[in-house]
Amino acid sequence: MPPFPARALLPPGAAVRVLLPFGLLLLVSLLVLRARPGPDERRLPGTGGAHSVPDPAALSLSLSPGANATIADDLRVLTAGPHLAGTPPAAGVAAHVLSRLRAAGLRTVTRDYTPLLSYRSHASLALLAPDRSLLSHLSVDEPADAGRRLVRPYHAYAPSGAALAEAVFVNLGREEDFVALDRLGVTVRGRVAVAVRGGGYRGGVVARAAARGAAAVLIAGRADGGVERGTVILGGPGDPLTPGWAATDGAQRLGFDHHAVSRRFPTIPSMPVSAETASAIIRTLGGPPLPAEWRAGLGLGDHVGGVGPGPTLLNFTYQEDRKMARIKDIFAIIKGYEEPDRYVLLGNHRDAWTYGAVDPNSGTAALLDVARRLGIMLQSGWTPRRTIIICSWDAEEFGMIGSTEWVEENLGDLHSKAVAYLNVDCAVQGVGLFAGSTPQLDNLLVDVTRQVKDPDVEGKTVHDTWSTMNGGINIERLARTDSDFAPFLHHAGIPCVDLYYGKEFPGYHTALDSYTWMEKHGDPLFLRHLAITEIWGLLALRLADDLVLPFGYQTYASQLQVHQLFFRITVSIFILVGDCFLCHDKGLHAYAYVA
Repeated sequence: MPPFPARALLPPGAAVRVLLPFGLLLLVSLLVLRARPGPDERRLPGTGGAHSVPDPAALSLSLSPGANATIADDLRVLTAGPHLAGTPPAAGVAAHVLSRLRAAGLRTVTRDYTPLLSYRSHASLALLAPDRSLLSHLSVDEPADAGRRLVRPYHAYAPSGAALAEAVFVNLGREEDFVALDRLGVTVRGRVAVAVRGGGYRGGVVARAAARGAAAVLIAGRADGGVERGTVILGGPGDPLTPGWAATDGAQRLGFDHHAVSRRFPTIPSMPVSAETASAIIRTLGGPPLPAEWRAGLGLGDHVGGVGPGPTLLNFTYQEDRKMARIKDIFAIIKGYEEPDRYVLLGNHRDAWTYGAVDPNSGTAALLDVARRLGIMLQSGWTPRRTIIICSWDAEEFGMIGSTEWVEENLGDLHSKAVAYLNVDCAVQGVGLFAGSTPQLDNLLVDVTRQVKDPDVEGKTVHDTWSTMNGGINIERLARTDSDFAPFLHHAGIPCVDLYYGKEFPGYHTALDSYTWMEKHGDPLFLRHLAITEIWGLLALRLADDLVLPFGYQTYASQLQVHQLFFRITVSIFILVGDCFLCHDKGLHAYAYVA
């Protein structure tokens, strides 16, 4: 405290002259704040005073009648033909998304990148007798694609190569399957490994076979005629030639011989084949008999051969076409009125291996309806407190490339400005809500589902049915890297949510992923699409409009404690048994991550 009052330093009357302006300024400020619309009250353009508009959540939900028909119309247009990233048909889908965002009255921007993509140039497969005489040519096409409208089945980034060798059946191609073969005295070294889809990431199946010396890998589809396309690249998402920075036109690119690049590509050729083609091979195999559980998984009955090798031979050739291709990310931006430099992001990718009715355009159609609602709300006078960015990604199917390149290019801004990223990929592929999130968003996610009608049970909310499904609400932790939340969460460290209806889809990445399937089986009334749209939109509104961000860090803290305890117990066990294989298998890194 000073030895004497400050006002004693002022001449008589000066205190009044100093305090009066401050008093007037304070009065004006209070009047402005009083007149300013609150979070649920926005000024309508052209009006002289504050005009009360409905609560944003209520206004968004009021726009649901008829929305299922709008979503169905969008999905029909989006899935009219194949639209693999980097191919000419992809431009038509991009144009539709851009036009719909603009029709909603939203400001749009686009960003192009030029990553390395991979396509099939040529493939052939033949079954030979032990003397190398031809027994039959085997199909390398998809039975379900009778009209040959689609990109023919292949594995993106599988290297060119050829193999003339005996075949060995490896079941699902898991580690335990190769161990079972070892017990039978069967090796895949120098041979073609034939697997059935279901052993986890297809790139992992190929890598395990390559590590044991296989010459090539064939992965069989389901008996329904579908053949699952997909990537087999390793080492995480993004353009393989620009790890850590964006694949812009003038960007530096690493050479194929650089370790950071070469380690991401498989070392042996691989290809998806139909169940019919795989069956033709397996029926000719000798060697030890198939284990009973392997035979059941094939659906071939008792009249099958062994696991191999041989005695027949396979003549397999594959030619890859790698090239730099242009991709396009599309954005719609709604600028916040109070915190414009805080971003709430909603994203979905639009590129598809085939027609994409489930993966990903069920999500694309839902995203366009979220945009439609936000556009109408803007016209009513509502404006979000924080900025909302709607993202339509390209080239996700090649390894989350479109989203990863954008995150890499904008990493600094995202670190300081991003509030959360809300992802929907396959919006609808069956019954029941499935959700994953980072823990601080759990409570918000649960709260929002209380406001949304269940699409399958009359008189119930999504929360009602979700809480009774599989023994209670189960929110997944997003440790996987199979959709566009991956770069936001694992690279930028941004809170994320991932939503979808239905646990899995048997027609994944096949010709069966069509509008016809969705209309007849997946969601005939498009009410599950509607539910996902409402949940997605309400999450965005809460994050964009709440005065205080609705993060629940008590949940986050409890999750950390659980993982730390699990980590300590696991490490203690391995120390006690003196087993060091965990470090060699890099498993310790996974445990350290969750801790």
